[in-house]
Amino acid sequence: MQRLWRSRWLAPAASLGLGLGLGAALTGRRREPGQEAAAGGLLARLPVVPVASATSLPVAPSGGGGGGELAKYGLPGVAQLRRRESYVLCYEPRGRGALWVVEQLSAAGLRGASERAACDFREDESVHEYHRATNADYRGSGFDRGHLAAAANHKASQAAMRDTFYLSNVAPQNPHLNQNAWNNLEKYCRSLTKHNQNVYVCTGPLFLPRMEADGKMYVKYQVIGKNHVAVPTHFFKVLILERPGGEIELRSYVMPNCPVDEKLPLERFLVPIESIERASGLLFVPNILKRTSNLKAITAG
Repeated sequence: MQRLWRSRWLAPAASLGLGLGLGAALTGRRREPGQEAAAGGLLARLPVVPVASATSLPVAPSGGGGGGELAKYGLPGVAQLRRRESYVLCYEPRGRGALWVVEQLSAAGLRGASERAACDFREDESVHEYHRATNADYRGSGFDRGHLAAAANHKASQAAMRDTFYLSNVAPQNPHLNQNAWNNLEKYCRSLTKHNQNVYVCTGPLFLPRMEADGKMYVKYQVIGKNHVAVPTHFFKVLILERPGGEIELRSYVMPNCPVDEKLPLERFLVPIESIERASGLLFVPNILKRTSNLKAITAG
């Protein structure tokens, strides 16, 4: 099914029901020279609501009360953006992982001699040691270190591929899902570069509620390792496609973090973008509509 937005966002009646039903049914690293311009360009076009970095927070003049005095000894936490050569992410220290990761895919970026074997998963030392995951957290957990920005999306540069191996770009993922259905979705994203001028991909975790035996809804999730890395209940992937004719196409997917039949068509995992916005706390459509009124959303038929 296709829906068109023209001059304004039409408020949907859809809710999280589809995403919940799907789950039940299927059982700064410091920037290197030269990276600033490329990462800044991507950051300027993020398809999510911008958040303030620590260095950009306004500080009111001290004296006479006001916000400046309240921040006299610093603020305990602000949104944590990380810019890499191949992606931008927003880090969530409580869960020891990213809220979202945005990357731009291109046919040129998919070509190159970069080797995955030359990359190792490693801690993100730009994250405070209290709030970051380690390889030891994953050892013996039964979960894969699942990329959010996929390594294979950035073969053009060994440095760009290496950046995808920071554990801040990783989430605990069911091995069967990671190696099969989720991998199929990643391959599909890459295939879209053949017929679109630009492909932007936003990927992140979801922690969805479900009803327990007492009839009440709970959000429950496992944590792994001594650092208590949060295991998402689901993952989302939002694709923003810039079509040759100027139209913007939006495709949004949710998969549960459990074994999924890789033979199922990817269309089965399409969900209304509103369900992801409600569950994640992010907004996509309003930002896109600031740039264009020619938006088409693709949902399950």
